Amino acid sequence: MNVLVTGGAGYIGAELVFQLSLCEDVKKIVVYDNLSRENYNFFTSLSHKITNGKVSFIQGELLDSRKLRKALDGIDVVYHLAAKVSKPFSNIDAHIYEQINHWGTAELIYAVEERKQIRRFIYTSCATVYGKSSKEADETTTPDPGNHYSISKFRGEGHVERLFSKMNAYVLRMAKVYGYGTSIRFDSVINRFMFDAHFNGKIQIHGSGKQVRPFIHLEKVVACLKELRLSEAPSGIYNLADKNIEVLDLIDVLKELYPEMEYIFINQHLQMNDLNIARSGKLGKYFPMVDTDLKSELTTFKNRFAFGS
Repeated sequence: MNVLVTGGAGYIGAELVFQLSLCEDVKKIVVYDNLSRENYNFFTSLSHKITNGKVSFIQGELLDSRKLRKALDGIDVVYHLAAKVSKPFSNIDAHIYEQINHWGTAELIYAVEERKQIRRFIYTSCATVYGKSSKEADETTTPDPGNHYSISKFRGEGHVERLFSKMNAYVLRMAKVYGYGTSIRFDSVINRFMFDAHFNGKIQIHGSGKQVRPFIHLEKVVACLKELRLSEAPSGIYNLADKNIEVLDLIDVLKELYPEMEYIFINQHLQMNDLNIARSGKLGKYFPMVDTDLKSELTTFKNRFAFGS
């Protein structure tokens, strides 16, 4: 099995590439990434772990159709993780999100449709395509994306759906990812809280803190993605979420890990929208979610920091 991972040097991609490199059925892994997040540590942090010569790298853009098509030569399975993801700023420059997340995905799908040997396609979308939901959203919930990032990811889904009748193709609407990784993102909510609590002893909470958000640990995301290369799950749209957490409850856990931590509210009078995602979605039939304790996960995360404040 030969695999292409777009965004393979990123937060999720780096861990997925490593896990796939351990699989005997995976013979070659091509990482396709534009390195826009400058994740150069990907090339050194994994060097002592991946020594079997399976991994190669192509620096390229999704909209570079010639390079993209060449990268797909001989590929059996495609993981499409590449995206513009800085959501706090996604209503400032709509064009870049539309170009990368929507039309970049379209370009990849066009190229995949030309390669008859490709038999599986996995696309990481985002649970924010649902917009807001005080009740647990499942795959039957009508999407209502509320910013340019979510809109662009939802439009990308539409292109992937063309593959449903042609191969095993999956759209994963993922919750917010957290946990230590080789190319860790510290603009992700829990990861940022952990960094600020550990090194600054203070975190900032936007709004009242009563807003609920869906989360999932990086290890669970990677385990699911790896499983999907062989899964019997039919083509379709699936939610991938684990815990719905109120921000104030998250703060309580952080206070147990960092008793001296302070926190301040920014615009505390604002009531932020909730988003709840059903944990036992359609994917649960094929990938049962193991129960894990948030405090234990964050304790492990804390122990990965090289030094204290």
